[in-house]
This record gives sequence, C-alpha cells and structure tokens, in this order.
Amino acid sequence: MGVDAMGPLGIVVGGSLSRGLDVRLGSAEAVEQAKVGTFVTVQGASSRYFGIITDLRLDAADPRLASAMADADPAMASVLSGTSVYSLATVTPMLTTGVAGEAPTPAKSLPGHFSPVHRATNEDVQAVFGSEDARHIYIGSPLDMEDTRVCLDLEEFVKRSNGVFGKSGTGKSFLTRILLAGILQRGVATNLVFDMHSEYGWQTKTESGYSAKGLKQLFPSRVAVFTMDPASSRQRGVQTDFEVQIGYDEIEPEDIAILAQTLNITDLGVQACYTLQRHFGASWLLDFLEQPADELAERLGESPSTLDALRRRLGHLQRLDFMQPHGQGAVKRVLDHLADGRHVVLEFGRYGDDLTAYLLVANLITRRIHEEYRRRTEQALATDGKDPDPLVITIEEAHRFLGPGIAGQTIFGTIAREMRKYHVTLLVVDQRPSGIDDEVMSQVGTRIICQLDNDRDIDAVLGGASGARELKSVLSRLEPRQQALMFGHALPMPVVIRTRDYDETLYAEMSVPGAGAAQGRDKRDLFG
Repeated sequence: MGVDAMGPLGIVVGGSLSRGLDVRLGSAEAVEQAKVGTFVTVQGASSRYFGIITDLRLDAADPRLASAMADADPAMASVLSGTSVYSLATVTPMLTTGVAGEAPTPAKSLPGHFSPVHRATNEDVQAVFGSEDARHIYIGSPLDMEDTRVCLDLEEFVKRSNGVFGKSGTGKSFLTRILLAGILQRGVATNLVFDMHSEYGWQTKTESGYSAKGLKQLFPSRVAVFTMDPASSRQRGVQTDFEVQIGYDEIEPEDIAILAQTLNITDLGVQACYTLQRHFGASWLLDFLEQPADELAERLGESPSTLDALRRRLGHLQRLDFMQPHGQGAVKRVLDHLADGRHVVLEFGRYGDDLTAYLLVANLITRRIHEEYRRRTEQALATDGKDPDPLVITIEEAHRFLGPGIAGQTIFGTIAREMRKYHVTLLVVDQRPSGIDDEVMSQVGTRIICQLDNDRDIDAVLGGASGARELKSVLSRLEPRQQALMFGHALPMPVVIRTRDYDETLYAEMSVPGAGAAQGRDKRDLFG
C-alpha cells in the first residue's frame, strides 16, 4: 500500500487497546495536519493497523517549561519544539491486517513502540470500505481526502434498522436521499417513505432557494408518489399516483394508543377504545363520535367523564379532510406497489405539520404492512417458497414513535427489535435521538450522525457503541454542514466523512437524462 508522500505523521510512543495509541507527532506541519477524525494507518512489524485520531494534546518533558518559557524568544522556541515540548495524538486502532494483505479484522493487538503512523491512502480506504459495485455506493470522502471514496455496503445496511441523526440544517435529509436512491438503484430492497415534509418524492428547494431532484424524478417508472393532501401536491406541480384516504372503519384501538400522548388521552381512555370496538365492531369510532356519551356510558359500564374526554380528544380526527366513513383501499394499493417492486413515497403536504395525522397514518399503514409481510414470510417458510423482498420503511421525527413508554406499543418498536425477522427494517431520521428508547436505539445497526449540539443527544446516539468515549470527542467536533460520523453493522470501522454532493454528478450516476439542474451554484447550498 502507498505511503504518505509527506512522510509519517508521527511514531507510536505508548498507549493501550482500551485508551488508544499515543502518537508523537513529527514536524510542525504534521501537528497542524492532524485533525480529530482523520483516518490513519500504523505500520507494525508484521501487521498494518487502521484507526482514527480521536484526540490531540500538547505536552512537555518538564511541566515547569510551560511557565518558565512563557516569554521565550522565537529562536529558543524553535530549539525546544519537538524535543522538550511536543505534540501527541491519540489514535484508536479499529482494524488490522497482515503483511499478506488479507481482509482486515478487528484489532486485538498493538503495534510496537516507534511504529510509523501515516495518513491513510486511497488504497487503504478501498481495502477497508471496498469499491463501488453492485452492493456498494459512494457515500462520502474521508477528512482532507476529497478524491477518495468511502463506500457503504447496502446489502448489509438493509439487514438491520438504521438511523440518520443530526440537528436541523446539517444535511441529514439530503444524506437520506442518497441512501434511498442507492438502495433503489442497487435493488437491494424496496423503500416506503413517510415523507413528513414532502422532501423525498418530488423536487424540493433548499433554504438557499435552489431545487434538488426527488426520487420520482430520478427513477420515474420505479417510484410512486402517494399523497395525503392533493391540493398541496397540485400546487407544487407534483405528479401523484394515488390520493390516500383513511376510513374510520380502518382505525383500531392500537392506532389510537400511539396518539395518547399527543392528544392527551388517558390510559382509561385507551382502554375504553377497546371496549367500544368490542361493542360496535369495525364502525366503533364513527359510532362513538356520533352518539351521546351518557347513553353509551350506561350501556358499556364506562365512566361518562372518561367517554366525554375521549370524544373531545378524538374530535381532532374529524378535522382531517382525508378521513372518510369508509376506506378506499390505500393500504392495499401501497402493498401492491411494494410487491411489484415499486418504491412508495407518501407525502403529507399540509398534514406534515399535524403530528396527530402523521402518527396516525404512519402507524396504521405500517401495522398492516408488517402483518402482510409476516404472513408472507411464514407462508414461505411453510411451503419452502420465496421470501418477500426486503422492505425499508423511512420515518422522520422517529422519537415520536420510539420514545420511552411508547416504543413497546408501536409497530415501529416491534420492527426495530425484530432485526429483519420478517424482512422489514426501519430507516429512522431524527434530530432528537435522546427521545428514542434506549432498547430501540441499541438495535439500530448502522448510525450516520451529523452535528449534534446537545450532550444528551450525543450520549444517546453513541449508547452501546464500542469506544463511545473516543467517538464522542470526534462527534463533538463535526462541522455544521456536510460532515458525518458513520459506524455500525454495515461498516468495518467508524469513519468521519464529508458527505458527497447531491448534485448533477449524482444524477448522472443514477442514469438520469438531463442531470444538470444543479450546475453553476455553490454545492453547499444543497445542504441548507
């Protein structure tokens, strides 16, 4: 493998597997080149180690020098630099390979003293993360290696539920688009996207006012756009495939349970929903909303105050235009498209700002899809037939579905814990990972994390990760835009990347004619 043309960054002078290697940096240039998150290699006597810089510090052979030389002239400072005073980097070794060039394995040993440390080369990155092929996509470049491509193994990625995290404005929506487009192009799974803010199906404008293509424009024949808000879709010029309406007779008590916190429904109110369903059958919700509470309370043995409060809370559903007395087969249409290998983006339009609408529809559709995939999987097992193709369900504001106390009641918590048992996984997109249940977070296989500025969010997203203390230092120093820390099931080792541009180059690689809409502007604007 290649060697850094500028020479080694430094040499190993100490350390351990638990706290990392102490690397004494060489020249002044090397000190300033070294950054937290930089991908490096360490050449031992018989093994090559791959790791990242997780900390930097200045040190002195004699602690008294710091105060004694406060007014040192430049000549004296030059003499002392690198001898009596020096710089150290902490390198956390992640992988190792032998001199024969076999596949990297987790590092369980250490290089010896004075082993040289180099910045990773293109060949090193390819050896660890692979090259673009039928299952790998280009996702970004290591720090200060703009011409080098870090690839993500999508076949491994879709085997577990995964997460994209970051505060608003860091580019996580465009990063999610890259992932979805890659999954679609490589054909490793089918996507169902609950598009809360109408960002994924059709083109959208960034905060800077520029347009960026959606999945429907990149893959016109393979993506269907469903809408909850036809008026909003027409106003934006979106070509939709189906207008979704939800019937009162399609709603079950489990769909109301997820709304309990949002609508302030008590536990007694949720239990009353089950009683109402047993009494009225499928039409329980509409019958309940249209009948006097006193009469029902006496007949059902429920408290009048409980039913009164429940009716007031559920009255919010009557203000949703997509609610109809009877369903129009929306869930079946979604299932038919997915079974046919077509990817579905469900736009919420103006209802994206109505958390009740988003929670209700996403939970209702997902529960029925999960039931169908479970039936198909069990049928395939019984008849030695073909399993359903993998399905990735993308949800935004994931903490609303997966928070402590509610994750166990929602289908999304079930899917996260099942780890693709029925060929359904989640791609959760969230800016508040601290709001997600710890058990669910532990099942998130691959985590792609943009900048977070809340300590609780940082601790939550690193929970259960190997080397979390070192990774926290890396994560806390990410830039506000277009940088991410990636680690987990689909990656051999953690890596900090500058995410690739969502621009005409990506359009062209997705084989889209006329992919030039982003030319002539600052590509950083795509991540506004």
